[in-house]
Amino acid sequence: MTPMPEPIRLVETIASYHAHVYFEGPDERAAAECLRAAIADRFAVRLGRWHEVPVGPHTLPMYQVAFDTTLFATLVPWLMLNHQGLSILIHPNTRFPRRDHMRDGVWLGQRRALLAERVPESAPEADGAGLPNTRPGSQETAD
Repeated sequence: MTPMPEPIRLVETIASYHAHVYFEGPDERAAAECLRAAIADRFAVRLGRWHEVPVGPHTLPMYQVAFDTTLFATLVPWLMLNHQGLSILIHPNTRFPRRDHMRDGVWLGQRRALLAERVPESAPEADGAGLPNTRPGSQETAD
């Protein structure tokens, strides 16, 4: 029997995006620091705390970058070109966090393991990007 196709979902159900920047060891952490500074200098995003040990579904140390849907077309291509060999998971934020992380995300660099059972299936509302905590342009350099 052929499985039933899933219903088409509207792009408008995406409230924001998260990029999780993973690192292992001192060299990758240094690269992650440089990348974080470059993101902050170029994009109005919300930079999350450094997690030096795995947290939630993430099996490696990481930090999160939360960003508005309007930044996707510029931030994600920039990360594609500048991820410094780091692994980055970029996922939408809808009312279905497990699906967002496990099925609907895209990876830059090496794909990393996630622990699906640590992410809820659904949430009452989608996680928004929050207010930016960066000040783009403070050290702008030509790319």
